Amino acid sequence: QVQLVESGGGLAQPGGSLRLSCAASGFTFSAYAMSWARQGPGKGLEWVSGIYSDGSETYYTDSVKGRFTISRDNAENTLYLQMNSLKPEDTAVYYCLKSPRNDHVREYDYGGQGTQVTVSS
Repeated sequence: QVQLVESGGGLAQPGGSLRLSCAASGFTFSAYAMSWARQGPGKGLEWVSGIYSDGSETYYTDSVKGRFTISRDNAENTLYLQMNSLKPEDTAVYYCLKSPRNDHVREYDYGGQGTQVTVSS
């Protein structure tokens, strides 16, 4: 069965960095687009970033452009999100999402359990 396991969350200071990872199993990772989404306190799920199955295209929501970088290692079945210049408003539970297609980064059929990111001084 599909499993997505996020890690790398934690506490960071404003301006700091964190790197999230998502270990995927139970499906052919290299065949599907993947994304990250987040849910802040009292808010709905917000799509953050997506990447094509072959890594050729990446997309970001405006609030993280220039600060976050999505990448993937298809040999290791792992998705990453490098987060720099963190802001308190980035505080959220971050989820790894699998797309049902190789290029539909805003659609998903499976998600992980999430990892908490807290940005505070």
